[in-house]
Formats: sequence, C-alpha cells, structure tokens
Amino acid sequence: MIDGLKPYPKMKDSGVPWLGKLPAGWEVRKLRGILRRVTKRNRPDLPLLSVVRERGVVRRNATPEDENHNYIPDDLSNYKVVLPGQFAMNKMKAWQGSYGVSQYEGIVSPAYFVFDLAGVEGRFFHVAIRSHAYVPSFAQASDGVRIGQWDLAEPRMREIPFAIPPLPEQAAIVRFLDHADRRIRRYIRAKQKLIKLLEEQKQAIIHRAVTRGLDPNVRLKPSGVEWLGDVPEHWEVRKLGQIASSFRTGPFGSILHQSEYVEGGIPVVNPTHMRGGSIIADHRCTVPRAVADRLSNYALEVNDVVFSRRGELGRCVLVRSSEAGWICGTGSLRVRIKYAGLEPEYLIQVLQVPWVGQYLSLFSVGATMDSLNTGILKGLPLLLPPVGEQRRILKKIAERAAVLARAVDGARREINLLREYRTRLIADVVTGKLDVREAAARLPDEVEEPEPLDETEAEGDADDAGVGDADEMIEEAET
Repeated sequence: MIDGLKPYPKMKDSGVPWLGKLPAGWEVRKLRGILRRVTKRNRPDLPLLSVVRERGVVRRNATPEDENHNYIPDDLSNYKVVLPGQFAMNKMKAWQGSYGVSQYEGIVSPAYFVFDLAGVEGRFFHVAIRSHAYVPSFAQASDGVRIGQWDLAEPRMREIPFAIPPLPEQAAIVRFLDHADRRIRRYIRAKQKLIKLLEEQKQAIIHRAVTRGLDPNVRLKPSGVEWLGDVPEHWEVRKLGQIASSFRTGPFGSILHQSEYVEGGIPVVNPTHMRGGSIIADHRCTVPRAVADRLSNYALEVNDVVFSRRGELGRCVLVRSSEAGWICGTGSLRVRIKYAGLEPEYLIQVLQVPWVGQYLSLFSVGATMDSLNTGILKGLPLLLPPVGEQRRILKKIAERAAVLARAVDGARREINLLREYRTRLIADVVTGKLDVREAAARLPDEVEEPEPLDETEAEGDADDAGVGDADEMIEEAET
C-alpha cells in the first residue's frame, strides 16, 4: 500500500520537537487559531449524539441496553447543539481521543465542548487530530486525580500545535487515507470471517462428539426426546435435576445492594462475566469480605455450574479451584453437581452446544426478556456416555480445538498487525513524513462502504460511550 511513497523533497524544521521536520509548504498553527468555541442550546427535538474514542461523533444509542449505562435526563433543553462540520469533544475523555468532526446534526452533553473550525478542511482535521500523533498532547493538557476522571484544561489545549498542509493537499491526504482505511478494513473483515468460521468448526466438532461420540459406526437408539433424535445405545439420557444436588438463584437486590460493591474484594459472578465457558473476573464487581461472609449461602464451590438466568439463556461457566468462594450474582443461577458418572469438564462442553440455549429459550418465562428458573433447568435433558468415554471425548476435543486455536491466534495476530500498520500510516501521513499526493491522484473512484467498523472497534465504542457519563452529569448540574 505504501509502495512508491517517498518523503517530501523539501523539508523544514517545524519548531516543535515531537512533530520534527515538516514539508516546506506546510505551516504550524496552534489550536487557538483553528478552534472557536460555540454554544447553542434549546433544541431538544434534535437527535442525541455521543462522542466516543474509536469513531468520534456518533448517533447515540437510546435502546434500553444503552440506558443501563448512560443517564439521559427528561429535559434536554440544556444539551449543546452540534452541526455537521463542527468539532465536538468529550472533555473528560479527550486524553484518549474522544473527539471528532461531526457528520450529523444533533445534541450532546452540556459537559462537552463544541467548536467551529477555521483555516482547515474538516475531514482532514478529523483524521489528523485523532491520530496517535496528536492524542498524547490532549493527555498532557488534562488534569485529574486518576485516569478515567481527567478533565481537559482548555487554555493548555489551545496551545497544542497542529501541522496544516495547503487545502488541496489536505484533500489528497484524506482521499489517500480513506482508500487505505477501506482496504485495511476489508482485510480485517476477511480475517474476522475466517475466525468466525474456525469457531463454528470448533462448535461443530464439539456438537458431533457430545451427541454421537467418536465411533461413526456406533449403534443408536431413540433418545426419548423428540428433538434430540437417536443417540448411542449405551449412553444415558438424564435430566439436569437428576445429577444436581441443589439449585440456587443469586441474591436479589434486597439482599445484595448496589452500594455494597467495592473494588478489589470478593468477585461476584454475573452473566457479563461468563465468556467461552470461563469466568472473566471484574475487579469493580466485588464485595467486601464481611458482605461475602453474609452471603455464604451464595458462595460458589469447585465444579459448580453458573447459568445466566436472563437474556442469553444457555450462557454458563464451570467454577474452577481459583474461583471457589466467589459469589453467585443477582443475574445468575448456581447448580451444584453431585453425580459420580460425570466429568465436570465434559458437562460444560455439553452445555455449550446450541440446542441447550434453544431448549432453555423455548421454555423460558418473562414478557420482555427470556428468564430462567430452577424448574426449567431441572428439566434440561443431557446425553451422558460412560465416564471413560467422556474422558476420551474430552481428549479428542482438546486435540482438535488446539489446531483451530492456533489458526485463530494467527488470524488475530494479523488483525493486530493491520491495526498497528494503519495507526502508524495515518500518523506519518498527517505529519508530513510521507508524500501521498501522486498516489492519491492515481486512485480510482470508489463507492463509500457502510459502517460499522470491524467488530472489535465497534465494541470499543460501546464501552467508551458508557463510561464517564456520571462524571459529566455532575458538571451539567453545575453548568
């Protein structure tokens, strides 16, 4: 992609150490000469916008899931108007690049900054100022007690230097980087599709192994469950209630209050912590030892299975030795397994197959969201081969999964390299280290590809949009 790109023929000292040399025709202007702060309010009829790290200004998601993280007041008259071409900034998150030139008309939090641009093309400014060449300057212009609550000091921000090429060159740079980004996103999407196919192949291997075993010539018998069909004749069909000694729903809000959560205590396991059959602990979702002792009836033991009891039914994890003593969360349901004819690791493989979630959803309760109760779980049918065969199946699954995992890891490494390459390319081009004028002139016209960005970046947006809004609302109350 950078074949044929060369440095500019004539360079000059920018006078800014971290910018280094610039092309002779470029100028350096401080942001105070580019940004003019504007404030327009009283347009609650306009759509809500948000400013996030990965994409800048985006339409705000007003779904119930979003409302779980973002406070939206009833009266939006104090929210600030943003017009297409204006620069909007989440000043509490400017240190990580939560700013950008808007494509939309809408309103943003009163705690945000909104600016008109002068002397620079909006698309160029958007790409350049959000590059890794400039984001560190916003971190240096921010103050705070701890990361995550840094507040931008506007006077220092206005002193940040910005390299400006001539207007025709700004357009050429935008054209080239749009083309490069489009190609890189195609590569990333292709790798993500490969990862998805490999993961589907892994699920197919597991599904075949836990419903038919390893012998393709095994004799079959009716399972007694219509939608399960035939199963190996020497396997048992048992309900989860027959191999469990107890079921317990996590503590309700009257037992475990939100105010009792602390950082760095005993982890509480909720559905968001269940990923790929394992528990991903969150240091922010913990309780003090005294609270954990009070909730000892909800403490987890080795080989317990914890289910999500709302939303994505079938999501579950096996409790391992390092997680013993953790607390079953409000949104979870704990099953204690007591059955000699079962390998716990085999059970969690069985519970990961798609038909388990389909069964639970079919029999779920709840008007607006699928919900699980102990009665539904007790009736869940399971196919159980003899213990020795369970171990052989687990070994074969592990062998085949290891091959697929290596391929997935390779694809993910390539995605990371592509992202690093894109980051470096953008920074080099917008600071005049590479001359793209001729390359941009040779580019064919292309049809704009629709968003969203690749999946990982989109997830980053969602995370960023939900963090820090509580801090912003404190400032809104003072505005």
